[in-house]
Amino acid sequence: MGIGFSELLIVLVIVFVLFGAGKLPKVMGDIGKGMKSFRDGMKESEKPETKE
Repeated sequence: MGIGFSELLIVLVIVFVLFGAGKLPKVMGDIGKGMKSFRDGMKESEKPETKE
């Protein structure tokens, strides 16, 4: 069960209609930064904590 091309196309059209062409690059950049921050946080939680 995955996302096919038609579903992805529908989602992209909806995002384009909601945000418009001018705001789309900023929105995608913000989403990318959020995803990177989330991954960094997950890596941080996986590190073993040492008690001193």
